[in-house]
Amino acid sequence: MQHPRPSGSDNAAPRNDGFFIPDLCAPQAVFLAVLLAELVVLLHVLALGPLAAFDWRALGTGSFFVQWNALLCIAIICRLRTRLLPMSPANATSICLGLVLAVSTLSSVVVYRFYPLLGPQSGGLVDWVLRNALLALILAATVLRYAYLQQRVALQQRSELQLRLDALRARIRPHFLFNTLNSIASLIAVQPDRAEQAIEDVAELFRAALSSGDRDSSLGEECRLCELYLEIEQLRLGDRLSVRWEIDDALKETALPALLLQPLVENAVYHGISQLPQGGEVSIRAWREAALLCVEIRNPVPQRVVNRSGGNRMALDNIRQRLEAQYGDVASLRVGADDDVYRAMIGIPLEREFAS
Repeated sequence: MQHPRPSGSDNAAPRNDGFFIPDLCAPQAVFLAVLLAELVVLLHVLALGPLAAFDWRALGTGSFFVQWNALLCIAIICRLRTRLLPMSPANATSICLGLVLAVSTLSSVVVYRFYPLLGPQSGGLVDWVLRNALLALILAATVLRYAYLQQRVALQQRSELQLRLDALRARIRPHFLFNTLNSIASLIAVQPDRAEQAIEDVAELFRAALSSGDRDSSLGEECRLCELYLEIEQLRLGDRLSVRWEIDDALKETALPALLLQPLVENAVYHGISQLPQGGEVSIRAWREAALLCVEIRNPVPQRVVNRSGGNRMALDNIRQRLEAQYGDVASLRVGADDDVYRAMIGIPLEREFAS
């Protein structure tokens, strides 16, 4: 959840990516808090005596009292969460623990005075209030400490993931850019006018490639990169290269990792079309299948390339690693050849929002 930056100094800016207090306005968080509170009551009643003499009355009264405190604390922290965002972890924790202490103390006093059936069976008011306040503080401090440690682990994993993605992008850019320059170099001596047009196209291609590290791309932008690359290769290959597009327009805003499709198209041209004297067609399709965006790139290849295991492994391994780092097991890359036709198909979950 994103929060607006308040006016003032940088120190007062909310740390949207580092705030560790759970969003207690979310139904799942409320359910987990209620479940945890009920488990604490159940453990307390089980510790009172043997299982055969289980005290259902104590479970009922204890559940009512604890759930009332838990839900009241959840409601207050939920309303105050946006005000806690700019604070340091120590200050936010202190305020939350203070709220829990105040709610527990007031609830204990009210129960002791007006609902004696829910109150203690022995001992006075002070003992009852101190015992409940101490238990509430221990439980709240444990939950907040767990949330803090969980947030630190999540930040570390996010940082490691970003470093891994940056390294993978850095590995694929030189391969992509230098191969494009080689295509232009082959045109300069024989077709200088067409080489000049190719340089203008590749300038746009370079700008997109060099600016792709800070954000995700989209299916539409990735297709545009493929179009630029194919136009450059078509200047070199001429009628030997034809392209067929089958892209669902409704999917063009779907988020994709940057420079994901172009290496596959480059493989289709370099290992397929350019190896065939008669050339062939590169087919690029994109469609929705259940909750997945499916993209298939298909091209003809000579038999010797079908039977060879090397050649395009660097790009394929790089794409697999990037998909695994960003999506885990949900995304996939499947490649294979059948009847001298090579296919590469990517499946990516559609739940991710387009990152502009």
